[in-house]
Amino acid sequence: MAGLTRRGALLLGGAALGGWATTELASRLPVLEGAGVMAPKGGETILNDASLLSKTPVHRHLVMEENPGEDLVARLRAELKEAAAAGRPVNIGAARHSMGAQAIPIGGHAVTFRNAMVEPDTGSGVYRVHAGARWSEVIAALDPVGFSPKVMQSNHDFGVAATFSVNAHGWPAPLGPMGSTVRAVTMVRPDGSLIRAARDENANLFRAAMGGYGLIGLITELEVEMAPNLRLDPVFQEMPGEAFGSAFAAAVKDGTVNMAYGRLNVDRARFFEDALMITYCPSADQSDLPPASTSGFISKASRHIFRAQLGRERVKRWRWWTETDLGPMVGGGAVTRNSLLNEPVITLDDRDPNRTDILHEYFVPPERFADFLTACREVIPGSYQELLNVTLRWLEPDTDSILAFAPGPRIAAVMLFSQEMTNRAEADMARMTEALIDRVIALGGTYYLPYRPHARPDQFTAGYARSHEFVAAKRAADPGLVLRNALWDRYMGML
Repeated sequence: MAGLTRRGALLLGGAALGGWATTELASRLPVLEGAGVMAPKGGETILNDASLLSKTPVHRHLVMEENPGEDLVARLRAELKEAAAAGRPVNIGAARHSMGAQAIPIGGHAVTFRNAMVEPDTGSGVYRVHAGARWSEVIAALDPVGFSPKVMQSNHDFGVAATFSVNAHGWPAPLGPMGSTVRAVTMVRPDGSLIRAARDENANLFRAAMGGYGLIGLITELEVEMAPNLRLDPVFQEMPGEAFGSAFAAAVKDGTVNMAYGRLNVDRARFFEDALMITYCPSADQSDLPPASTSGFISKASRHIFRAQLGRERVKRWRWWTETDLGPMVGGGAVTRNSLLNEPVITLDDRDPNRTDILHEYFVPPERFADFLTACREVIPGSYQELLNVTLRWLEPDTDSILAFAPGPRIAAVMLFSQEMTNRAEADMARMTEALIDRVIALGGTYYLPYRPHARPDQFTAGYARSHEFVAAKRAADPGLVLRNALWDRYMGML
């Protein structure tokens, strides 16, 4: 220290103090004290879902692992009988990845299915599957025999019957929701009777159960169409956001596209001005297909970029560059259909205990897509919500389900928001959601029901024109209203 002058000592001390001050006195936002933190809760008689905001008391939670057959049916009948006698509801779930207790019976009997039974019939192109089988288990069974789920969600964690019950969709194109690929379901009705329902057998119950949120019957197994597994080559096309609707419609209709999706730029400086379309067509070489894999290191590494977008517009621009420029160079090679589908939700999981991921989804006529972008620009940036991602998918018309969200061709816009887990953030999200739903309904579109229950009751009936027909079918199938959940309680019970 002999050579350290007083001035040097002051500078060194100042630097040390500055370093301490930067760490200890820097802005720490948001301040959560007094904001009404919505801490998630769980336990044997408290269930939650993927939102972490739906803590719901239940009378009992059971896990059933039996194969479809007499033993499983007997257990379900016993639960229905006991619940009906006590005036309690029943509902079945799998991953419970909904976000508004749509798979949780308040104060009732919650059943979780776990069974990986999948029986493919390569001759008919159909597989028989337990209602609780996860899509990862379906892929594992179909991949070795050269087949793939014809339509499934874009992640493999969810249950097959749950997908049918929300009539979810994914990247396969040009196809409708997953229910369009289901040949038949076997279910236990609220009165305990066991039936098979299909388009030509108990057709009214089949159409009501498709996208019926478990309110029509307790599904035990399904017969579902499968498609050949293929090696696919991707094509990446960047374009103005306003051009995406017509470009996407043309691409999926050209007869060669097997899977397709899009993205939108979410940084506020160019909010929704830029779009990326990715289409997959069969490769010329279909020999020696490799076993289905996940995206592995690249997707796991991308989580850090994905999460770093929170409050950082520069990182959002960087991520857009990785998707539009770096991604095609690094990950733009051929890939099998099953490998594209074989991806878990956990890849981009949020690990911040003070925040949660909230999904929105809107279904827009392709010719109104540019107007939808305008509506989003006028609503979303004025909220306190952090939009981290938008995925765009194609949907053919759904002519089967009563609660159809795609009565005509639709572009589905799936939005992922990171929300602070506080009452103030929940109120802000509700305000923004109502405003977006109003704008989308005015464009002839609608919103998706498995997410936060922020829509007003009048928005539900406006967005689902046949909702009264569904409620009538439900009351006819279940006059004692044994099968209930939060969706019924909030929106349908009063109709």
